[in-house]
Amino acid sequence: MNFSVIVTAGGSSSRYGKTNKLLEKLNGKEVILHSIEAFFPFNPQEIIVSASESLEPVLKNLTKNMENIKIVRGGSTRQASIFNALSSCGNPDIVAIHDAARPLIKKQDIEKCIKKAVETKAAIVAVKAVDTIKRVDETGKIIETPDRNTLWAVQTPQIFDFNLIFDVHKKLHGQAFSDDAGMAEALGYDVFVVEGSYSNIKITTKKDLYLAQELLDEGL
Repeated sequence: MNFSVIVTAGGSSSRYGKTNKLLEKLNGKEVILHSIEAFFPFNPQEIIVSASESLEPVLKNLTKNMENIKIVRGGSTRQASIFNALSSCGNPDIVAIHDAARPLIKKQDIEKCIKKAVETKAAIVAVKAVDTIKRVDETGKIIETPDRNTLWAVQTPQIFDFNLIFDVHKKLHGQAFSDDAGMAEALGYDVFVVEGSYSNIKITTKKDLYLAQELLDEGL
């Protein structure tokens, strides 16, 4: 089975501050390298990083001694960046799409997601919602309290049959979706959840970076 990985690194890090969060260090290693190297145990045929223009030369230097790493230019949106990366793939059987800002993804969670994707063609890592969620209208009035047992917080990786997700991106090119699973769902494909880990946080602010370091220090 041929397996490719796309790591999305095209964001501006505007909510993080003046520095790029992906170049901050955890245990002396850049955040994005943690995210890339998490997939090494699965021997992917390629890892494609879709990067912003400013980050592209830095990443090329950081990964110059790594095999099967390809840096491609990201687009104006996350969706466009992933489409560019999919277009650069070497026709794998399945492809994993992972946020570069999630450096603490666990090997066993990737493994579970790969297995489910091979079985079903579309699987994502997620965790059960721990808070009660409210739906509100434009005035702020609560209109529904969904059953928490049916709610999951979405993470990455999201792993798909390559032909399925590439076709989805072609058909929905230019439209606005929050994640790749939502795109597949919009075209009627079944997408399945595998339970991940709450430690698989997305680094958005400096507090997230401090938390990630604490989680690493505690071995979580």
